[in-house]
Amino acid sequence: MKSVRGFNKMLFILYLKLYVGVSVIIGFRRKRSVGQLITILKRLNYFIDRIRHNKFIHTAKGVRLNLYIPAFPSRAFFTSCAKFAVFGEKLPATTALVSITSACPYSCKHCYQKLDTGPDIDIEFLKSAVANLQDKGIAFFNIEGGEPFLRFDRLLALCEVIDSRSEIWINSTGHGITRERLLQLKATELTAIMFSLHFHEPQQLNSFMGSDNAWSTMENAIALCHEQGIPVAFNACLGRADFYNGNFEKIMQTAYMFGGSIIQLIKPKPSGGWLADGVEEFTLADVKLIAEKVELYNCHRLFSGYPAISPQILEEAPEMFGCTAGGTDRFYINAKGDVQPCEFLNISFGNLQEGDFNSIYSRMRAVFDTPGDCILCEKYSKKIHDVFLRNQLTVLPLDKVLSEKIYQDWDRGRPTRLYWMVEKVLEYSGGKQGPE
Repeated sequence: MKSVRGFNKMLFILYLKLYVGVSVIIGFRRKRSVGQLITILKRLNYFIDRIRHNKFIHTAKGVRLNLYIPAFPSRAFFTSCAKFAVFGEKLPATTALVSITSACPYSCKHCYQKLDTGPDIDIEFLKSAVANLQDKGIAFFNIEGGEPFLRFDRLLALCEVIDSRSEIWINSTGHGITRERLLQLKATELTAIMFSLHFHEPQQLNSFMGSDNAWSTMENAIALCHEQGIPVAFNACLGRADFYNGNFEKIMQTAYMFGGSIIQLIKPKPSGGWLADGVEEFTLADVKLIAEKVELYNCHRLFSGYPAISPQILEEAPEMFGCTAGGTDRFYINAKGDVQPCEFLNISFGNLQEGDFNSIYSRMRAVFDTPGDCILCEKYSKKIHDVFLRNQLTVLPLDKVLSEKIYQDWDRGRPTRLYWMVEKVLEYSGGKQGPE
């Protein structure tokens, strides 16, 4: 894995801005006024500057700037850029996480689908929704289970609906991955397969996932991906202790040895398996330490060949993206067809089998009209659990009626500065300045 560093990175950013600028002018000159073209360019320039600290990596499809931004200069990359060319309405989401099945051979202690049980929805509902979402500007589809390869027929059917306007990433434990199946998926827009790497020692991972074969299954699947030229990535759900006891560094070394391109650091969330007990809080000192470690691995030449780190805890910061749920930038459709703001927020705005997807989607985005810096899954987990217990429920997410009790009077915090700048200040000269 080769990264873009130092002076070359400075040149690349200049080239990126020039390339994107020319593409915008050529692509929108007949559809937008001069003022709107200038606004689009300002928005894109501002956004690129906000992510320029990321580790940029070369992939088979181009240069990757961020986990959820498709590789530059792919068609999917410009789908994500089109988000900034929308006026007079809420900017479109660009990422959708879709579960195709709740079936899974493992029992991970932290699983956010722990109580998300029930029959899988007819795949035609998911195919219809995904095709609709491509037309709405989704540039990044993250497809998962359960374990998606357990229902490979459904996985392949959904991937085949998605054209080059979007990238496909698949979350997998490795269970069910074969050479033949990877060959079929290579004919789609598959970009990478992401594996869970919560521990660097096989026995610990096996214990956590509840299987003696979890590590060996993952290891074999990674080898098959490399054999077929399919990039691999990782996610790691790490507690605060992992950043003090050396586990983070060992996981980074393991991800490097496995040839990973990106590793997403997932902040433990009070959701699913951890909804009742909650999770350990991170202090400002913890966040500062994590930021220092991320900067070291993403920027120092000694780690130039290591996977790029996408740290959820830093990207959720008020000065960055804040909470992107509810179609601000991303949302979730579970295997039963529930449309949720986020996989970690156990509420639903409706089910694909109950009504028109556009109505459900619009209702959710209206609730999330103004992006906020409050991380809702953390702040409202106890209230969700209380409603769950009070109504003697056995499954999640809450249905749309009970979900309204959660969001009807919640506090989403202050407007996220990045989106305030993009949606308000950069559109209207002399507009009210957003939060500092």
